[in-house]
Amino acid sequence: MAAKLRKGDKVVVLTGKDKGKQGEISAVLPKENKAVVEGVNFAIRHTKQSQTSQGGRLAKALPIDLSNLALMDKNGKATRVGFRIEGDAKVRYAKTTGEAI
Repeated sequence: MAAKLRKGDKVVVLTGKDKGKQGEISAVLPKENKAVVEGVNFAIRHTKQSQTSQGGRLAKALPIDLSNLALMDKNGKATRVGFRIEGDAKVRYAKTTGEAI
């Protein structure tokens, strides 16, 4: 099945502690049905200092469920994603504006 949300898409968070925040998808985990979004769902990880990296408290973006994300259309509003056939290619489009993504 084709993915509605992909790496590089601009999304808005619909529910949870980060509701309303916007960001870009940096990784998608299809088996877990989750995605990592830049600037959203941070947790503090304590790391030990090593020769290669500085230790301390590092903020790390954790995965968020795909059902809690919505794609942003060109107007900056949340939209659902649909699929249609244009020529011989299957393309994603924003349901609010009808534009191909």
